[in-house]
Amino acid sequence: MNKPVIVCLDLEGVLVPEIWINVALKTGIEALKITTREMPDYDQLMKQRLAILDRHHLKIGDIQNVIENMGPLEGAADFMRWLRERCQVIILSDTFYQFALPLMRQLGYPTLFCNQLEVDDSGRIVNYHMRLPNPKKQAVAALKALNFLTLAAGDSYNDTAMLGEADAGFFFRPPDHLSKEFPQFPVTRTYDELQERFMTAGKFC
Repeated sequence: MNKPVIVCLDLEGVLVPEIWINVALKTGIEALKITTREMPDYDQLMKQRLAILDRHHLKIGDIQNVIENMGPLEGAADFMRWLRERCQVIILSDTFYQFALPLMRQLGYPTLFCNQLEVDDSGRIVNYHMRLPNPKKQAVAALKALNFLTLAAGDSYNDTAMLGEADAGFFFRPPDHLSKEFPQFPVTRTYDELQERFMTAGKFC
């Protein structure tokens, strides 16, 4: 008997635009355009981001205002509907619950595992807290231990451990340098291509 299939997806870059890039475009702060597509060390990246927010006196409300005007990538909502009719789906993201709610609403409230921000009474983001170390890889490992066939897709350095842990992992629109650095993960560029990969690996139609 075939195992039940569960698909683990990154959020930003796979289903929605990059939040920090949109904040950068709104504020004109070029340094906020750096993401996990360029910087593998997430802790270093977040400390850099929080320092920039402090320097420019930006608070959580400023970022949430940008997010409220964002939407899913073109075709993402239809892709999610298609996928959820065929298997279980979990979003594994390094974003934060305080950022993600408006985007989850537009995607039909899929299950989301992500992290928490620490915000003071003035709205200043003072720290961030990961649920646990290497959360994407650990989530996939736990699902495998529950006897699921795990498939995964992502686009950044912080997705590679998840893709490697999954029974089958795929890049979705990664930067060229990343696909060259990790050639073991097949590259997909469209939702149709990703659907085909999932159907083949998960043996569903």
